[in-house]
Parts: sequence; C-alpha cells; structure tokens
Amino acid sequence: MAESFATPHVEVRDLAIGYGDFVVQRDLNFVVNKGDIFVIMGGNGCGKTTLMRALVGLQPPLAGAVLFSGEDFWGADEEHRQRLNRKLGVLFQVGALWSSLTLAENVALPLSEYTDLTQQRIAELVSFKLALVGLAGFEEFYPAELSGGMKKRAGVARAMALDPEILVIDEPSSGLDPLTARRLDELIVELRDSLGTTIVVVTHDLASILSIGNNSIYLDSETHTMIPTGNPRNALESGHPKVRHFLTRGAA
Repeated sequence: MAESFATPHVEVRDLAIGYGDFVVQRDLNFVVNKGDIFVIMGGNGCGKTTLMRALVGLQPPLAGAVLFSGEDFWGADEEHRQRLNRKLGVLFQVGALWSSLTLAENVALPLSEYTDLTQQRIAELVSFKLALVGLAGFEEFYPAELSGGMKKRAGVARAMALDPEILVIDEPSSGLDPLTARRLDELIVELRDSLGTTIVVVTHDLASILSIGNNSIYLDSETHTMIPTGNPRNALESGHPKVRHFLTRGAA
C-alpha cells in the first residue's frame, strides 16, 4: 500500500474560490494521493464548504484547476465532466437522504440512474452496501426511523453505491455524540483500508482530524489562503502556530 500513497489522485492548482468579486480563498495548491484520508480543516467561515463544492462539481472556481488522476475537471466539456464526476461519492453534512424513500430505495437511486443493472442485481448491491456500513437488515426502514449516526452511515452507503474512487465527506461528526462520531471515523478508515478508497474529509472536529487524517491543509480565514499542515498529529506538535492553536483549542 505504501506505493499508492505516492500517486496523485486529486490535484488542486492555484485555485481561487469565492462569489463574484469576493474571494474566500486564493492560491490553494495541494495534492491528495491515492489511499489518503485527506483533511480540509479550519474554523467556521473559512471556506471549507466552498472548497468542497468546487471539488465535487457544484461551484466553478474563480481561477485555477482541479485535476482527477491528471484530468482537468473544470477545463473539460460538460459530458466529460459528468464522467469524471462519477469517480466521486459525496456525503453531505445533512446526509441528504430522501425522507419518502426507504434506505434500500435511497441507495438504489444512483444505481438505477447510472447503470443498466437488473433490479435483482441492484437489490443485491444495495444489501451489500448497507451491510458494508453496518446497516444489514435495515433496507425497508425510512430515514425518520433512524438515529443520527445510522443516517450518516446510510448516507455513506449511498455515496459508495457506484464504487467511487474518491469519497468526499462534509463534517461527518456534525450532530453526533462523541461515541457515534468515533464509530463513524472507524468506518471511514475501514472503507479506505478495505476498498482502497481515497477520502477527503471537510471538518473542524478535532477528534476526527487527529484520529483519521494522514495529510491535511488548514484554511486561514485571516489571510484567505491555506497553510499546508501534513499529518495533523505532526502539526499538533510542530506545525504553524495558527494550526497548533486550532488543534489545541479544546485543551484548556
């Protein structure tokens, strides 16, 4: 597995993100290698979600490029961009499950839309994906019948439905108690280890950052650019003062 960590999977080059004339972050340059659990961290309002939207195709950057396995995402035509987008699975902060659909129907949606698989094969894959996240037997449950942690796991199952190469997760621990959040972190690591999925996590949660990330950047809201931080555990000991302050803010 050591060799895979040296292979760029996502490259961000000279990226600027924002809205109209307002630049949220500029001069973003980083590489997410295959097999990374890469953390994008920073305080509220620093631009984490805006950067995530640029990475997953929801918001064009103001400048710069996002490359997937060397292919320029925003420089591609619409059809090619849609193909590249299928390499991505996305778990939004709220889970984004359809409340009127069962878990099985939620997970089946992307399979029905983007593949020619039979209904029987889709049902088999749906059961497999739900079992993968610890929800075997919950196929006929509706989101309202689940706890917060189970909803997050169901969201992971749907994000993984098409076997994406890259999984992007927005604030995985948001709204969860510490024990449930830790179990979700364990699931994220398990997906990386068992499936080889490259994972990008957008978060400000200290426990997640320090327990699962092997590489990271910090988005600074004062300078409107990034601070490269490497492994968060190393940054905690010897990183930039702003990053150390951020990573120790709960220590007092």
